Amino acid sequence: MRSFLALHSPPRLPNNFGHIGLTRLTARHTWQNLSSSQWSGFGRWIVVAASLVAAQHALAQARTNPVDRGAADVEHTYEAIKPALRDSAFGKPLAIKSQQRDDQLQGDVYAVIDHSFSSVRDALRPASHWCEILMLHLNTKGCAVHTAKQETSEVSPSAETASLAVAVGSKHEEAPGESRDITLDYRVAAASPRLLDVRMQAKDGPMSTHDYRLWLQAVPVEGDRTFVHLHYAYGFGIAARLAMKGYLATIGRDKVGFSRSGPNQGEYVDGIRGVVERNAMRYYLAIDAYLDSLSAPPDRQREARFKAWFDATELYPRQLHEIDRDEYLTMKRHELGRVPRSP
Repeated sequence: MRSFLALHSPPRLPNNFGHIGLTRLTARHTWQNLSSSQWSGFGRWIVVAASLVAAQHALAQARTNPVDRGAADVEHTYEAIKPALRDSAFGKPLAIKSQQRDDQLQGDVYAVIDHSFSSVRDALRPASHWCEILMLHLNTKGCAVHTAKQETSEVSPSAETASLAVAVGSKHEEAPGESRDITLDYRVAAASPRLLDVRMQAKDGPMSTHDYRLWLQAVPVEGDRTFVHLHYAYGFGIAARLAMKGYLATIGRDKVGFSRSGPNQGEYVDGIRGVVERNAMRYYLAIDAYLDSLSAPPDRQREARFKAWFDATELYPRQLHEIDRDEYLTMKRHELGRVPRSP
């Protein structure tokens, strides 16, 4: 089957894992403070009142600054999953989660990477750089950027809006005319000293797929590193469902994902959740390979990044192995040779 933006055993994450709203956190903590029997006496009520005033002030400030509110949400997510990242079976701070709801699939990758936030923000803000990233995926056959000027704002400081015309096909090399096209609307929702928020989405895709989302959020964390959250999701119709069944019954029948399910969390997820987890991981590894490649001389960066991407995927052969290294490198040299280099 042709898919689009198609670790060992990571720990189980809580069901409510994800973005944690500042308002909800404040409300819960406030209730705990007010209901605890230990909070008695006039002095303690003064502390509670002061906390409420401070929280209300912080919320008022956040409401007037969407960028700060978005950064706070991502920072709360990071704090919530620190234990999972610290104890990750991947041997590095990395976790993955997926879910299926009716005809909607989503996979989320959370990681701390050894790159400063300013370097990540500058590298991942331009649309053309995302073409370089998307091209590392086996199924991506081509990518072109179309831009249009727009007014800047504090919320969306990008000087332009863009779309990515992405050609997708099989995991093997194809003639240029054999792929299918999908257009991703590209928007920098925030690029501040506290938050990078890049969003790509498409209403329609190949074979009755729809509502594609590929979103990246990043914030600075301790140690001059960066916490990133990659969100990948799409919906599927009848044609895509049938094609997926065929794939999972044949060449994809032994494939699994990265998270665990079943009794005592003893089995890797498989089926359609395995598909979305594999693709989410492929795109996370592409981002990581792209950032690492920037330390190479400009004329060697492409070669460095697709070698690094392939080697990273081979660390998880049960999930991600598809073709051998020479075939992949030859295919990508041909495909990337038709894509203009990013500035």
